[in-house]
Order: sequence, then C-alpha cells, then structure tokens
Amino acid sequence: VQLQASGGGLVQAGGSLRLSCAASGRTSSSYNIGWFRRAPGKGREFVATISWSGDSTDYADSLKGRFTISRDNAKNTVYLQMNSLKPEDTAVYYCAAVASNWRLYRDAQNYDYWGQGTQVTVSS
Repeated sequence: VQLQASGGGLVQAGGSLRLSCAASGRTSSSYNIGWFRRAPGKGREFVATISWSGDSTDYADSLKGRFTISRDNAKNTVYLQMNSLKPEDTAVYYCAAVASNWRLYRDAQNYDYWGQGTQVTVSS
C-alpha cells in the first residue's frame, strides 16, 4: 500500500489544520493507520491511530482533546484534525499503515508502510 500525506502548512498559534493520508494500492486489505511526527532535533513521536473500521482510536496523552483522527474508507483516506495548535506542534507529520488486527499500536516499529510526510509549522 502507498500512503500520501498532505494538508500541512504554516498556521498561527491557536489555529487549526486538517491533515489527510490517502492510501492507494492494496487498499482492499484492512489497515490500521497511525500518525506520527518528528520535530526538529527530536525523535519520532506517536500522535494518534485508528482502526480500519474507525471504531477504535488512540491518542498520545498530551494531544487528547486537541487532535482528532478519523477515516473515510470510501475515499481510502484518514484525517487528522488539529485544533488549538501550539508552536511545539511544529514537526513533519507522517502517516503509517499496519495490517489491522485487534490491537492499536503506538510503537512506530509495528507499522509496515509509511508516507512521505507533510510539514506543519506553527508560528507564535
């Protein structure tokens, strides 16, 4: 499966962005999708994940309430709605896929496919 992340950009603190992760290829298979980010000079950080059905989600504790993950399987697309953005949210955001099972993963090592990333910059 191929993943294409988009929707990043420059936004002022307090603003919102919606990222998209479009899947193509073997999309007839069921995949859980995760969002991760890498800020300048820092390691990769888990953001959120969603099951193939969309029934189950998980978020990084520090982001709960500001970020919302959702998906539209008819469009083979997963979204990450980011509200009340802060300068510390500045990072390259990546989406990733893993064949779905009952478990949602926070560890990036569990994911098999990765998109190219989209830059999010939040100005103060």
